[in-house]
Amino acid sequence: MSVKKSPAELKSIFEKYAAKGGDLNQLSKDELKLLIQAEFPDLLKGSSTLDGLFQELDKNGDGEISFEEFQVFVKKVSQ
Repeated sequence: MSVKKSPAELKSIFEKYAAKGGDLNQLSKDELKLLIQAEFPDLLKGSSTLDGLFQELDKNGDGEISFEEFQVFVKKVSQ
């Protein structure tokens, strides 16, 4: 995935993976893993990397990643 996407395109990608769990507004850890494996395959090297990334992104500690939290991730990897 190119990180040079419009906000609407990013929202569409987010919702594509979030829909797997039924909630278009939240990504579970498994959904985040699928998204990263498909869209950012070089970023995820092991489950500990995913755990650390998930914990870093889940600012409110609810166990899911919101679109706003996902945007922080996209901004980080695009730098």
